[in-house]
Amino acid sequence: MTDIPFQLAADFKPTGDQPKAIKSLVKGLNDGIRHQTLLGATGTGKTFTMANIIQEVQRPTLILAHNKTLTAQLCNEFQQFFPNNAVGYFVSYYDYYQPEAYMAKTDTFIEKEATINEEITKFRHAATVNLLTRKDVIIVASVSCIYGLGDVETYKELAVKIESGKTYPRKTFMKSLVDIQFTRVKTDFSRGTFEVLGDIITIFPPDGDNAYQLEFWGDELETITIVDGFTGATIGTTDEITIFPAKHQVTTPDRIEYAVGEIEKDLTIRIEEMKKAGKGLEAHRLTQRVKYDLEMLRETGYVNGIENYTRYLSKSEPGAPPATLLDYFPDDFMCFVDESHISIPQVGGMFNGNLSRKISLVEHGFRLPSAMDNRPLKFNEFEERVGQAVYVSATPGKYEYENTDKENIIQQIIRPTGLIDPPIEIRPSQHHVDDVLSEIRATIKQDFRVLVTTVTKKHAEDLSEYLVENGIKAKYLHSEIDTLERIQILTELRQGKISVIVGINLLREGLDLPEVSLVCILDADKQGFLRSRDAMLQVIGRAARNSEGRVIMYADRKTPAMAEAIDETDRRREIQVAYNKKHGITPKTIIKSITDISEALGKKQTKGKYGKLSKKDEIKKVLKELYLQMDLATQNLDFETAAGLRDDIEELEKKIS
Repeated sequence: MTDIPFQLAADFKPTGDQPKAIKSLVKGLNDGIRHQTLLGATGTGKTFTMANIIQEVQRPTLILAHNKTLTAQLCNEFQQFFPNNAVGYFVSYYDYYQPEAYMAKTDTFIEKEATINEEITKFRHAATVNLLTRKDVIIVASVSCIYGLGDVETYKELAVKIESGKTYPRKTFMKSLVDIQFTRVKTDFSRGTFEVLGDIITIFPPDGDNAYQLEFWGDELETITIVDGFTGATIGTTDEITIFPAKHQVTTPDRIEYAVGEIEKDLTIRIEEMKKAGKGLEAHRLTQRVKYDLEMLRETGYVNGIENYTRYLSKSEPGAPPATLLDYFPDDFMCFVDESHISIPQVGGMFNGNLSRKISLVEHGFRLPSAMDNRPLKFNEFEERVGQAVYVSATPGKYEYENTDKENIIQQIIRPTGLIDPPIEIRPSQHHVDDVLSEIRATIKQDFRVLVTTVTKKHAEDLSEYLVENGIKAKYLHSEIDTLERIQILTELRQGKISVIVGINLLREGLDLPEVSLVCILDADKQGFLRSRDAMLQVIGRAARNSEGRVIMYADRKTPAMAEAIDETDRRREIQVAYNKKHGITPKTIIKSITDISEALGKKQTKGKYGKLSKKDEIKKVLKELYLQMDLATQNLDFETAAGLRDDIEELEKKIS
């Protein structure tokens, strides 16, 4: 195993609260403290603090984030901080995913359908390979890391070590590659395949961009040449390589034999149960499906939907937790949970997400009960696998406070630029529209930008329209706008092409907009999540990257949530002002280059939430699938999912109307 130390590369050193936070958290990790919390205000450099801790502690690290976009941003930052170490990206590899499901009401079975992103698949394999071959590994992951991945011991056991100068009987060698799910090809050479040309066998592993060209003399391997997997250009030579399986869900012949026997036993038991219950049709359906899967498993060692049989392949007991990415980490790894106030509840909610769908499949003969073990970890199982965790958030949640001792909640309030939290003013709701318009005009004259947040979609739409009618370059940011367009709107705000963004929930954007000097919070005294203490603190933080930043709350009374948010902001301001005065620091607006990344993203992503849907028949196909999923969600009383699907349907129907 490669043993390279973590080496942090940065042109700056920890400042403000960072040195104290780093020292305290490192001590806690070294002392074996299970739970610690980094309560870091927006813009205080929490990512840089995490990077310094990793360098100090020198342990493999999991950084858990709550969505793909944030995960990608964090991965990019850590790759810059640790250019000589293995920084990986692990998220769901589906560009499009429709799980198999059955709706009894309409007797409709929906086949599993998925579009897999090959580039993300590469990153996932690179993550597991690095964890098994190196110690200097940082994996930035979404909650995909708590889903079943494949048994780690089998994955290691099936890795093929190849050394030049040794003898490898040709047929046996090629069979060993096929056994670990590599496919022999003549054309379309890609990751997870190998090709044979005379005495040369070229293998393209799934975890990178390089392939290995093995040149034989008879059965003796003479040279191993590293080549570019796509151009074939020579990169160098090596004496030995280790090829890991082309799929994570891979197994050995003896385990397949064991699994087939156990599946057949459970099938017999299940068929008898169904017949006694008068479910003859379901029993016949299950028999046909499982026997086909067993035939494929015997012949190829793999079958689509193999994840529904992993309990047998891993020789686990019914109900046992699945193997996940967490099992690939060594025992001493540490975990940072970024934006923990969102990420922790998300991890906790994953298990029940698809439970009713699985129950329906099992009850109606589409799957054996073992399919129920194809699931994410339960929250307590996640906790058991994480030895030490640092929760990182500007607004830690209930879980963090309940599990972290007071002395282990480390504050990071001071910003490296000396910026202080914005002052907050409360104004009456009466005539608030005219007041907002006046404030926006004054802010635009200073060449700054404005964010306005409302509590209803209609209010946001009406206000945005009113601003445009009055000559303000404003846009409304809402949930129906796809990722690429959202990025474009934010870029236009920074560039000055628009001056105001109006939205309902501006928390989840991950907004880093130093040009914004004014945040207006309308209906600040309304009850609900969007006007809770933590939500308002997050919104207030959007004005904390500009030295002229300020916040106006429009309300007719001061709610407890408002009072708590204002008190916490004032507390932080007092600390920040005192620090600046003591050290002679003048607050400076963050200078950040304006990069239009939407064009770069456009090269990798097709436009639209469901891919490039320019043809009516393609849109209709997706609509049909969405209607089925909406009906299924409604039957399962999952009205939140059904409502989201309804909105997606309306969006697509507009394209063909």
